[in-house]
Amino acid sequence: MVKGANVGLAALSEATDSVTVSLGWSSPDGDGDADVSVLLLTADGKVRSNADFFFYNNPTAEDGSVQLLGQTPTEAGTEDRIQLDLTAVPTDIDRLVIAASRHQRAPFGKLDNLRVELTDLGGERLLGFSITDADSESAFVFGEIYRRNQEWKFRAIGQGYDTGLAGLATDFAIEIEDDENDSDNELDARDENDRADGALTTDALPGAQESAAKTTAPATANPPTTTAPPAVPAPTTDSTPEPAAPKRLRTAKKKVTLPKAPKPSLAENDAWRTARLFPASSLKSDREREVRATSVLLSVMAQVPEFGRRLTAAFGAPAGRTETFTEVSLPHGDSPKRPDGVIRVERAGRLWTALVESKTNGNPLKADQVQDYMDIAARRGYEAVITLSNDVALDGSPLVAVKVDGRRKHKVLLGHLSWAEVAYQAKTLIRHEGVSNPAHAWLLQELLHYLQHENSGCHGFQNMGPAWVPVRKGIDDETLATGDQRAVQVVESWERLVRQVCFQLGGELGVKVLPVQRTRRGEDARARRTELADRLCTDGRLSAEIRIDDAAGSISITADLRVGKLRTSTEIPAPEQGYPLSWVKRLVRQLAEAPADLHVETLTDGAAAGPRGTLEKLRPEPGDLLPKDTSRITGFRLSLSKSMGSTRGNAETGFIRSVDDAVERFHSTVLVHLDHRAARRP
Repeated sequence: MVKGANVGLAALSEATDSVTVSLGWSSPDGDGDADVSVLLLTADGKVRSNADFFFYNNPTAEDGSVQLLGQTPTEAGTEDRIQLDLTAVPTDIDRLVIAASRHQRAPFGKLDNLRVELTDLGGERLLGFSITDADSESAFVFGEIYRRNQEWKFRAIGQGYDTGLAGLATDFAIEIEDDENDSDNELDARDENDRADGALTTDALPGAQESAAKTTAPATANPPTTTAPPAVPAPTTDSTPEPAAPKRLRTAKKKVTLPKAPKPSLAENDAWRTARLFPASSLKSDREREVRATSVLLSVMAQVPEFGRRLTAAFGAPAGRTETFTEVSLPHGDSPKRPDGVIRVERAGRLWTALVESKTNGNPLKADQVQDYMDIAARRGYEAVITLSNDVALDGSPLVAVKVDGRRKHKVLLGHLSWAEVAYQAKTLIRHEGVSNPAHAWLLQELLHYLQHENSGCHGFQNMGPAWVPVRKGIDDETLATGDQRAVQVVESWERLVRQVCFQLGGELGVKVLPVQRTRRGEDARARRTELADRLCTDGRLSAEIRIDDAAGSISITADLRVGKLRTSTEIPAPEQGYPLSWVKRLVRQLAEAPADLHVETLTDGAAAGPRGTLEKLRPEPGDLLPKDTSRITGFRLSLSKSMGSTRGNAETGFIRSVDDAVERFHSTVLVHLDHRAARRP
């Protein structure tokens, strides 16, 4: 689509009652990020209340019409997905505005491949719109879905705002609080901190407006930088406009979370074991583990609405009454088939159904089983087949290959969940975002305890695959040649491991943790992995980078298979003001509790490498980090090295365990002590 164009959704697909909107972008330096938002507008172009504004601290509508699904890495960068149930949108809502904003008003012009796509209930791509003229705007309206003659249509907008999220919000009559004592920069910093720790209040939500004084910001305070299409209200002008005071947005719900540290036990000694709702110690076979894990998960999904929606929304499920079933017999040819589970969601008289096939303890999914369930779902009009296993899905690399009969009118979505992702979603809800009911929080805690039990078989990615040992041997004896497909398999396993590390760290911290994707425009996933595999054959290294929201820098991970070493590092920019000696002294003070063997290197704009040394030697003499010549300091690189495991599994001596431990150690002992404000420098 081109800017300003519109199209009716019904003309593109028959399955547009529920659509998924994907906003994507890529960053040349891998550090670009943005937050999506959705506004429900009435015919006058304004929200009914702040409850119609959905963003990172208010991600789900009570009626299920809007669900922000969060970010996921793609081959082209990062993608943020939104599930819209158009049948649940209130009748007095005329438009759904799809927008995004950047942290501390960073410009969208620094991002590449700005795009929005729509897919239908079956996962079929319906349309796409790319924004190519982004410049200094820090917020963008990508497009809108609007009613016209009882039909939903999409319009490509591409309108930008220099005034960020606050400008976008006030333009549509979002009520925000006055705070005359803050400057614009202080406001952005405070909102950034609130966003990180979930401290925004509930003042602006329904039922709370009467308890707080509000001021509606005039539209003149935040004019868009480009001319808006007719569907988006243009700012009005007053004869004598007055400068608007900085505003602070407050739109979060108070929910129940559980403390990380449990209360002191009343047991007489450590031999007493706490009674558990879902015991795992008695499981003896893979079949028992598979049946128990599936039943436990599906039952909790049905009882905890927030958790069930979180796991099913990405597959097109609406928000509604959920029921789950296990070991259901369905006719198929000469003999019936028994999927491990069935999920049914009812919304306004419409049923959404997904078949579930699960595996535990590292057992692989079977293509013939999944194919049978896809055929059954297509024949019976079901919407999805969801696979569950310890494996992690990658874009462009399906876990199982299935054939889809193109002659069938009904399309079935095939999706995958890793047990590590299930645990991540449960931990995020009970530790950080919260649920509405204390009993539901306890249920999720019991589920999480079950998944983490050593006998559950639900531990996530645990095996680097059969190619790991021969590839390592080929690197050791220098016989591994470029083009070897076993190297490609190791690269895919490495990417799965990195994504699982992101799940684990994100669940602990309660922030977005994503692998950094540095890709060229139009680059194919297979070609990119082949290039990385050839590099592995040449230099014997596996490399990755993960970005932690609001951290001082990203974490680079390098596994050198030649010498058996793991290196974790980060680079932080030099301050914009002050003196170099003050910079290095302040850095050493921040690292007072960091390991003594932390390696610190000064980055300069000169041809020669900058000074370097271990923290143990630099603590008494921070000035040793200053260049001896006239080179300008541009930043600092901090790194830790450790021996890595050699085996392909998840044992104490395994490679997977050593990567987990290295990332956790670097984050907890180094990165958390650094000033995160440095990460948001212009």
